[in-house]
Amino acid sequence: MAPYNVLILGSGGREHALAWSLSRSPLLGKLYISPGNPGTAVHGENVEIAAPADTAPGPESGHGSQTGHGSQTGHGSQTKTKSASELWFKAVAEFLREKDIALTVVGPEQPLVDGITDYLEARGHKVFGPSKAAARLEGSKTFAKWLMHKYQIPTAESIEFSSETALDDLEAWLSVDNQNWPIVIKADGLAAGKGVFISRDRAESLDHLNRIREDATLRKAARRVIVEEFMQGEEASVFAITDGRNAHLLLSAQDHKRIGEGDTGLNTGGMGAYGPAPVIDERMLRLVEDTILYPTLGAMQLEGHAYRGVLYLGLMITEEGPKVVEYNCRFGDPECQVLLPAMESDLLEVMLATVNFELEKTEVVMSKEHYCCVVLASGGYPEAYTKGKEIAGLENISEEALVFHSGTRSADGKLLTNGGRVLSVVAHGQDLKTAIDNCYREVGKVSFENAYYRRDIGAKGLERS
Repeated sequence: MAPYNVLILGSGGREHALAWSLSRSPLLGKLYISPGNPGTAVHGENVEIAAPADTAPGPESGHGSQTGHGSQTGHGSQTKTKSASELWFKAVAEFLREKDIALTVVGPEQPLVDGITDYLEARGHKVFGPSKAAARLEGSKTFAKWLMHKYQIPTAESIEFSSETALDDLEAWLSVDNQNWPIVIKADGLAAGKGVFISRDRAESLDHLNRIREDATLRKAARRVIVEEFMQGEEASVFAITDGRNAHLLLSAQDHKRIGEGDTGLNTGGMGAYGPAPVIDERMLRLVEDTILYPTLGAMQLEGHAYRGVLYLGLMITEEGPKVVEYNCRFGDPECQVLLPAMESDLLEVMLATVNFELEKTEVVMSKEHYCCVVLASGGYPEAYTKGKEIAGLENISEEALVFHSGTRSADGKLLTNGGRVLSVVAHGQDLKTAIDNCYREVGKVSFENAYYRRDIGAKGLERS
């Protein structure tokens, strides 16, 4: 079998994990990553694909917490202009032809929501990632909520504000003091994991509205707004790879979205993760498969938009059973950093089977061990922070551990910080406590000025264990 040349689009920790995993495949020919980072350069060739600067996928793509009846039209409100997107899509297509790329793997959500899969497939290229219409599961919370209500997929009750004065309408609604607090306010479009707010009372909800109004990115994402009931339970996520008809469950995980320990403070792109999540036992996994995964895939088929790629199910495990918090149309970050090291099957083989509608011919085997990921961030993140701090200690990391780069750059032979989330340190063990202990031991070897990380990653899992 001839080797397959592969292009990964993206520059964060997720894309580094993808590059690491794909580089281990005997099926791989040449691996390219655009734009990549200093970590991905170890596993392939970083390339700059010429495009307008605001269309390139960025490193800080993440997701939100407690995600929200709505219209089935439209998608994420951060989409770049059509002309700018198409210029970049055209540049990518030219690169695929030039380098004889057999498979393009799209890391971040924005290009998927913008329609890169449709553009490239129309020109004969294989893409691992859903179509623009299917990616609305993440790009538009109103579409996702509409789909779940129509097909009776378990989720929170909600109300939508979708007029041109959505924020003002919501403020007027909040002024009527008959809400059951807390409530969850969600911007419809993509907001890099920062468009979800849990409001405990009217004053806090108005503060959250003001925060949306004052932030240009949030304002764009909040042209439609959803208010959900607050679901009581424990959050976790389940990942599946699907070709639209068949699916393989990968791993359950639990992300830590808040910046502060004890799940306090602002939402981030994710400060760490571990898997598998004890709250998702075998019985619960089967329940998720039967009541959420396959009903979602069937719903998308019935709507004429079969979903192909990796599907992230953000869940709330309630007393009534699992309910959907949010869908993501790509690997989560940092969940990807624990998921792929746990995958014993050949990722490239599975991806090729997915794009060729042959997933039923493959088997996906996951490790029985436990995995923990801790994110080292720049002090001040997710608000203002400084870049350019020298990173030390990576040479001391154990061969049993992994480090994935997110926001780094190389200059004058030094490795420097270049983003809010800088590095992901990953370790494993026979049980969760061992995995956590191993991970924090390695985290302690890495340093840079004003480095910050949470010290309670996996604590909820230990309580359950």
